[in-house]
Amino acid sequence: MIDANFARYRSAGFAGAALALGIGLAMPSAHATQQIVGPQSMSSPPAISETLTARQQSIPLIASFMAASDMPRLNVALNDALDAGLSINEAKEVLVQLYAYAGFPRSLNALGELKKVVDARAQRGIQDVTGPESTSQVPIGEALIAAGKDTQTRISGGPVQGPLFDFAPVINQFLQAHLFGDIFARNNLDWQSRELATVGALAATPEAEAQLRSHMRASMRVGLSAAQLRQLAQVLDEHGDAQAGARASLALTQALAQLAGR
Repeated sequence: MIDANFARYRSAGFAGAALALGIGLAMPSAHATQQIVGPQSMSSPPAISETLTARQQSIPLIASFMAASDMPRLNVALNDALDAGLSINEAKEVLVQLYAYAGFPRSLNALGELKKVVDARAQRGIQDVTGPESTSQVPIGEALIAAGKDTQTRISGGPVQGPLFDFAPVINQFLQAHLFGDIFARNNLDWQSRELATVGALAATPEAEAQLRSHMRASMRVGLSAAQLRQLAQVLDEHGDAQAGARASLALTQALAQLAGR
């Protein structure tokens, strides 16, 4: 059952989306389906579930409204996410990560909206959980690229390669060193939450279907179930934007077919 407090989202409009950047620009050399274990905010990854928690449901909604620059609905989503147990630092981390997919302007504007929400809630006497900062020691130089390449390979199910990266190899270096090295190595947000955020942002982004399909597969590799991803699409459809929900649903169907070898 989807949390009832998300019903407020349908009252506002939906804006345009941003250029996406992430895995999916080229296919990995293999489609592994096993669950992977990576740096998490917990000692072990959560068990596979058939439903998303209210906290998890809030993450793709935040991401989709951020990617669409829909500040009124983002404000509501952030309030509901904090009510559902997302910590302030987790919300910050979601919005910081998404600059790699939606751009710095949207990320900065969304972080400004989060600050407004947190300040307003504090004035009303609401004591939100701050949450831990990242304590991971991020390597530098060649060690950073190696660590990011390992994370990218594990999440993607195989080495990410192809004609596009042969044409512009520097973009994959940036992906490996920064997105999968600097950002995904931070341990105050688990990989499931990071993928929920990425899928939400990409679903709100027209013409990012290839990346969305890739991140659907990645979401299952980090332990999210197909049932949870169907629920994500339903949440976007009913409480976000119907087009985003439709993109997510189609991408999941296609990802499952690819993983099944069809």
